[in-house]
Formats: sequence, structure tokens, C-alpha cells
Amino acid sequence: MNLSEGKVGSTYKVTGIDLPEKITRRLQMLGMTNGTDILILNRKYSGAIIIKIRGTRFALGKAFSEGIMVKEDRAK
Repeated sequence: MNLSEGKVGSTYKVTGIDLPEKITRRLQMLGMTNGTDILILNRKYSGAIIIKIRGTRFALGKAFSEGIMVKEDRAK
């Protein structure tokens, strides 16, 4: 599933990023690598989501969140 399909308040693990190389590298520099936990904090009507990665909050547009592949982290 992709990150835009996630539920607010749930934690997911990154399994892959299917975005242009430049954007993928930028997200990796910000700490979003395979296996990273992502907590979805909020969702806006425009499709943007607010997430928490490694203690830092980020806002991602709908197009970016659709390119981030995740799986539900059932351990949390």
C-alpha cells in the first residue's frame, strides 16, 4: 500500500519509494529509508498528510505520499 492510504494515528514501515530520483534522495537525506517507522499525525482535505519520522514532523503533498510504499507496523 502507499502512504496516502494510511490511517491517522497508525504507524507504518517504509518498504520503498517510487518517486523521481531527486525527490527520493532528498527524502532519504531527511531520514526516510527502508524500514523507517512513520506515524501519520494528520490528514488535510487537499490530500496532504502530516507525518512523524525519527522525532521530526513533516508535511507531504498527495503526490509524494502516493509514491511512498509502506506496510503496517503491527508491533506498535
